[in-house]
Amino acid sequence: MDIQELLSKAQDTISVKRVFGEPYEKDGVTLIPVATVAGGGGGGSGEDEDESGHKGRSKGGFGFGMHARPAGVYVIKGDSVTWTPALDLNRVIMGGQIVAVLALIVLRPLFKAKARAAELAAKRAAEGQS
Repeated sequence: MDIQELLSKAQDTISVKRVFGEPYEKDGVTLIPVATVAGGGGGGSGEDEDESGHKGRSKGGFGFGMHARPAGVYVIKGDSVTWTPALDLNRVIMGGQIVAVLALIVLRPLFKAKARAAELAAKRAAEGQS
């Protein structure tokens, strides 16, 4: 595969065809799935050197990567079009875990300070009674 063929395939891969899926129609309702698509590629070339430092064969390489995830669906019912976002439950759970960890990091010193203040107040009260 040469570089032009790779670029052509990459261009086809990251296209509007990948973002908007084929419409589904049933009972007068049309659904058009939508995804977010990102990709990139790169390449390079050089020459091999043998043990004596003489230039040898030319070599090169290139590659391409792509990532896609569901974004939602357009729902067309009669003259009405609505957008329904896809729910990524893993992201929701991860967000909740991050919030919980941050809350523990922030609240722990506050609870420790409150406990120290209560302990100090109890100590002062005990000294005042004796």
